Amino acid sequence: MKIEINKIPSDGIKLEEEVNALSLSPETDLIKFQGPIKIKADVYKITNTVSVALGLQAIMRCQCSRCLDDFEINLKKDLKLSYPVNKSDLLIDLDEDIRQEIILDYPIKLLCSQNCKGLCPKCGKNLNKGGCSCAITQKTSFQGAR
Repeated sequence: MKIEINKIPSDGIKLEEEVNALSLSPETDLIKFQGPIKIKADVYKITNTVSVALGLQAIMRCQCSRCLDDFEINLKKDLKLSYPVNKSDLLIDLDEDIRQEIILDYPIKLLCSQNCKGLCPKCGKNLNKGGCSCAITQKTSFQGAR
């Protein structure tokens, strides 16, 4: 999102834009965006500062760290940014700041649910979809090892 400083009226301006996530490059191997990133901005210029109140929305498709299933997270983030400007500045480009704010909001550990049981370390079966015979064997051997 780019803001032309000389086009900001004294009472501010409201902007809305949908940005292709690929243009901001926030994706990783485990996080992909489903559709555009929706951006709403309230922009004000007060003397030598441009203040921007941003609202970001997007749907992220993630891979669970425990069971490897795909799931979706709704990204909703509100933030405020300030930019010092002088008379020679014509444009403010928010893209890099938006990209960094989205990445900072990523969960440290991607889990489809807090109760995700993960995969059986022996056979690889997703334990959220039912148990396996080797999981019962492992519980017995772990209890005996204590």
